[in-house]
Amino acid sequence: MFPEQLLIYLADDDETDRMLFQEAFNNIISDIEVLCFDNGVTLMDNLLNETKPLPQAIYLDLNMPLMNGIECLNDIKNEIKLQDIPIFIYSSMIDISVIDELQKYGANLYLVKPNSFNKLVSILCKSLDYLASHFNNENVNEKFIIDN
Repeated sequence: MFPEQLLIYLADDDETDRMLFQEAFNNIISDIEVLCFDNGVTLMDNLLNETKPLPQAIYLDLNMPLMNGIECLNDIKNEIKLQDIPIFIYSSMIDISVIDELQKYGANLYLVKPNSFNKLVSILCKSLDYLASHFNNENVNEKFIIDN
């Protein structure tokens, strides 16, 4: 699926959600490292630190304190070295005007937070399929909103 170990950055202020995402990723793919951040400021500090490896994808919670998902997305897309990293925004909120804005600003997918672990695994599988297609220069699924 991926040529090397996958490095994912996950920014979410909810510790339980971070743990569930990590567990779901580990159920899907064995060769993965998920680095978690509890806000967008520490995520950006890590992304801009020249000594830290860049991830193959970033998962951003839309609603975080200090720096929300939209602000992070804008900052990431304004940094030349970060512009090509796929960004997956996730939230339980479904506001089409906000989702349209996120797509316009360069998010690759919008994941609707599910209400069960199995559904979380399902939407993360779909996002990893998108990521694999992206890396293999294949036609990427045109669906922007991923729910179960």
